[in-house]
Amino acid sequence: MLRRRNVFGTEAVDVKPHDPKAGTVSISVEHAPVLLPRETPVQLIDETGTTHADDTYAMPSNERLAAAYRALVNGRRLNDQCSALVRQGRLAVYPSSHGQEACQVAASLVLSENDWLFPTYRDTVAIVNRGVTPEEALVLLRGDWHSGYDPKRTRVAPQATPLATQLLHAVGLAHAATLRGEDTVVMALCGDGATSEGDFHEALNFAAVFMVPVVFFVQNNEFAISVPLAKQTHAPSLAHKAIGYGMPGQRVDGNDVAAVLAVLGEAVDRARTGGGPTLIEAHTYRMQAHTNADDDTRYRERDEVKAWVDRDPLTRMRAYLSAAGAWSAEDDSALAAEAETMASALRDALNSEVEVDPEDLFRYVYASRPPHLDRQWNKLKDELERTAAFEAAGGAGAGTTESGTKEQKS
Repeated sequence: MLRRRNVFGTEAVDVKPHDPKAGTVSISVEHAPVLLPRETPVQLIDETGTTHADDTYAMPSNERLAAAYRALVNGRRLNDQCSALVRQGRLAVYPSSHGQEACQVAASLVLSENDWLFPTYRDTVAIVNRGVTPEEALVLLRGDWHSGYDPKRTRVAPQATPLATQLLHAVGLAHAATLRGEDTVVMALCGDGATSEGDFHEALNFAAVFMVPVVFFVQNNEFAISVPLAKQTHAPSLAHKAIGYGMPGQRVDGNDVAAVLAVLGEAVDRARTGGGPTLIEAHTYRMQAHTNADDDTRYRERDEVKAWVDRDPLTRMRAYLSAAGAWSAEDDSALAAEAETMASALRDALNSEVEVDPEDLFRYVYASRPPHLDRQWNKLKDELERTAAFEAAGGAGAGTTESGTKEQKS
């Protein structure tokens, strides 16, 4: 038997893990307003570094915020270095989270060792802050493998390029962990564009019905590539979608790392104690183009982007910590050196050439390779061997194909 608290924190009920109705909660009309998010996003520190007391969410300690700030600076340096590596041809693509680092950092910091992170293609900073090395995290975006790290060891799922598919996987893992009696909460990341996908609906509906310990964290950066939020939804906010599934929704200033830590932390704690899933929308902004292949000047004005510069998550946290006497110029110097060391090591790692094995294309498709793949591999292997022999003989005059032989005789 499982004992789960309902979404209102009232008396728990006993449910059988394999009962089709396990974990369901009856939501009455009078209780529905409890699920609604606030009219304005939760904010604890504004863009000037000024604090705002909140009756529900407590300000994290200065020690915790200083650790978050260090992660913010390292994350910004990682974003900028990766963008440079794309221009140098060392990365195939890099979807930068420049300006969204508060969401990235908080999403990883609120998780415990046994929890899981399910990221998107834009969440490299969160992955690295979870403990994956930068060079491992970038294997996918370099085009070498689908993932450069061990998901089981790191408890970080492979980055998902298709929108919203990772949400279903996140719910499945969390539900399985619950059935096994494991203490696991899953942080499922997505963007505003993903909320228009059917997988988003299916994941949230299943999670709510079965009270799955998942936190759905939508980073609303205002654009799904070139599609603005106004073309994605007519809802008051993305967090308002939560009430349709019977789970709580909340909105937060996505550039205020203190607020994001507080809101995500509460949702993780609630999920861990049987309170079920939560949908959280972080209001932030994509400061750079969708990827290096995108020209964002075609669909948004420069003045719009500039308006968000003053809301930068790093400058407001630096202002707050400095005013609180929790950060100094010496700390800045040490942190800058730390970030540069990381960037230098990443450059060295990605400047090395990767030795590829063509058979890997066939080696990991099936546990036991079927005959038709054997035939394909043998055909490719023969072609590679003949090409190598041709090149070793100097190329011209050493053709190995039938057409090449005929050309030499003529």
